[in-house]
Amino acid sequence: MRLQTRTLLLIILLILSAALLGAQNVVFSITPAALRPGEKGVIKAMLSIPEEMKQSREDDDYFYLSAEHSSLSFGKTQYPPPTKTSEDGIPEYHKSVTLSLPFTVKTTARPGRITIDTEMAYGLCTYAGFCYPPEFPVGKVNLEILPAETVAAGETTESGEEVVTALEDSVSDVVDQATSELPEPPQGAKSDTSALNILFYMLLAVLGGFVLNFTPCVLPILPIRAMSMINQAQKDVTKVFIHTLVYALGVLISFGSIAMVFVIARLSGINLTYGFLSQSLTYNLIMLSILFLFGMSLLGVFVMNPPGQNTAAKASAKKGYAGSFFWGIFAFLMGFACMGPFMGPALEVAVRLSSPLLVLFFLLIGAGFALPFIIISLIPPALKLIPKPGEWMNIFKELMGFLLLLLVYKYLTNLWGLTKSGVYLLDVSHYLVFLGFAAWLYGRFVRMEYSKWVQFIFTLITLAVIASAAYSYLPLKEKHQPAPVLAVSGDLQPADHEGWYVFSPELFHRLQAEGKTVFLDIGAAWCTNCKVNERKVLHQEDIMQEFAELGVVLLKGDFTRKDPVLLDWIQKGGSIGVPFNVLYIPGQEPIKLPELFSKEDLRKALRQIPPQEEN
Repeated sequence: MRLQTRTLLLIILLILSAALLGAQNVVFSITPAALRPGEKGVIKAMLSIPEEMKQSREDDDYFYLSAEHSSLSFGKTQYPPPTKTSEDGIPEYHKSVTLSLPFTVKTTARPGRITIDTEMAYGLCTYAGFCYPPEFPVGKVNLEILPAETVAAGETTESGEEVVTALEDSVSDVVDQATSELPEPPQGAKSDTSALNILFYMLLAVLGGFVLNFTPCVLPILPIRAMSMINQAQKDVTKVFIHTLVYALGVLISFGSIAMVFVIARLSGINLTYGFLSQSLTYNLIMLSILFLFGMSLLGVFVMNPPGQNTAAKASAKKGYAGSFFWGIFAFLMGFACMGPFMGPALEVAVRLSSPLLVLFFLLIGAGFALPFIIISLIPPALKLIPKPGEWMNIFKELMGFLLLLLVYKYLTNLWGLTKSGVYLLDVSHYLVFLGFAAWLYGRFVRMEYSKWVQFIFTLITLAVIASAAYSYLPLKEKHQPAPVLAVSGDLQPADHEGWYVFSPELFHRLQAEGKTVFLDIGAAWCTNCKVNERKVLHQEDIMQEFAELGVVLLKGDFTRKDPVLLDWIQKGGSIGVPFNVLYIPGQEPIKLPELFSKEDLRKALRQIPPQEEN
C-alpha cells in the first residue's frame, strides 16, 4: 500500500481495513509517519481471518511480524490478547488480529523518506483442526525521518499531525488497558505442544538422513569407506572417532548449503509448497526430466556425476583427516541423485518450517546421514551388519531405476490433468525419447578412455539434443489445446466420473434455490489425498447409491490448474487448498469433511439430511 498522506489518512485506511472481513488479507502500517532520531514508533500488521478459520499462537516461529532497515532498531513482536483460549491452553484469534513491532530511530539516522521492508508469518487452521502451510506475505511502509535540529519548527508546522498522532496513541492506550485484564493462556501448555511438534519434525529429519544411506546411490560406498576409516586409524578407537567427526563435519556443511538454498528461495518469495508448484506446467516438466534421467542413470545408461563430484572424489582419496572431511562431501554428492526421489516427504515438511528450523532440519538430516559411521566408530563390530558389496547391489540399483520410471508416469498424469491434451502427451513422450538418447550419448562417449576433445564435443552434442528436443516438443502450442466444451446455461455438464457434474457457482446457487442438497468435491490431478478419497469413498458403488437415494446432486471442481473461481470458493469455505469436500443442505450450515475421510465420516454427514429430502 502506498501512503500518500500522513497519519490521518492512515487511521482512516486502518478503520476501513478492519471492516473488511471477506478475503484473507494482511495490511501493513506505521505509526507515526514522521519521527526524529531517537524517537520511537510502531509498525503494525492486521490479518483478516476468513470465517470458519482461526489463527493459533502455538508457535511464534510461524506467527510473527518482522521488519528491516539500517536506520532503525527493532524490538520484539507484540501480540494482542487472544479472542479465546482453546481447551489445550493455546490462544486463538478469530476474524482479525493485529501484531505490533516497536522500533526506535537510530541517532545516526539521516533525514529523509525511507521505505521499510516488512514481513508477517501466519498459518491458519480450520475449526476442525486442519492447518495449512504458513504464509509469509511481505509489504513496505514509509517513514519520514525529520532533522534533529528542527524541533521547534516541527512543533509548529506539524502540529496538526501531532494532534492526530497523540489522539491515536490515546485510543491505543485505552484499547490496551481495556484488553489487558483478559486471562493469559497457560504458558506451559503452549510450550509443551510446540516442543512436541518440533521434536517430531526433528526426529523425522534424522530418520530421513539415516535412510538415505541405504539408497542405491550411497549404499555401495558404505562398507568401503567404513573399512578405509578403520584401517587408516589402525583400529585406534580414538582416531576412528575423530575421523568420523571430521567426516560428519563435511556432511553437515554440505547439507547446510542445501538449507541455505531453501532459505534464499523463501526470502525471494518463491512458493515451494507442493500444491501450488504442481499447478505449474514448467515444474512438472522439470521433475519429469530429472526423474527420467535418474532412472536412466540407475539402469546404467550413463553415470550421473553431480557438479563437483569428481573434485570431491579426488580429494577424498587423500589420507588423514582431510580425506575424511572430503569423503563427507563426496558421500553427500553420491546421495544427491537419490535425495529428491527418496526424500520428497521430508522436503515437504522442511518447506513448511520457519527459516531457523529449516536450517536445523537439514543439519539433522546430515546428522542422520552420518549416523551409521558414528555407530561404527563407537561399536566397530557393527561393521559386520553392513552388507558387503556384490552383484546384488547392481540388481537393487536397477530395480530402483524402474521405480523412478514409475514416478515419471505420475508426472505424465499430472501433465494430462493440466493440459487434457493427448497430442501434448505424445509430444512429451517424443521429448523423453530424445532425452534418453542424449543420456546414452553422454554415457557412451564422455568417458576417460576418450580424449578430452571427444568428451567435450559429445557433451555439447548431448546438450544440443536436449535443448532442441525441449524447444520442439515442450512448449504448449495451439494444436495442443483440446476443443472447448461449452455448457448450456442451467444444464448439468457431466464431469469425468459417472453421476458427477461440473461445478459452477451459478449452478450451485440454482440447485440450492430449488431446495436440492449438494455435495461438492474440489480436487486436482496432482492431489494424492483427493484420489484416495475418490477411490476409497466417493466413487464406491454403495456410496453412490446412498447419494442417489437421498437425492444429493454431486458437483465436481477441477483445481488441477489454478482457477480463480474455485480458489475464491475454497477460501470462502475456510480452506486454501484441496481436497475440499463439503455437503450443502438447504437451511443448514455447510458440513465440511476432513482432508482424508472415511465412509462413516461421510455417512455421518448424510444423516443430517432431513427425511423430506429423500426421493
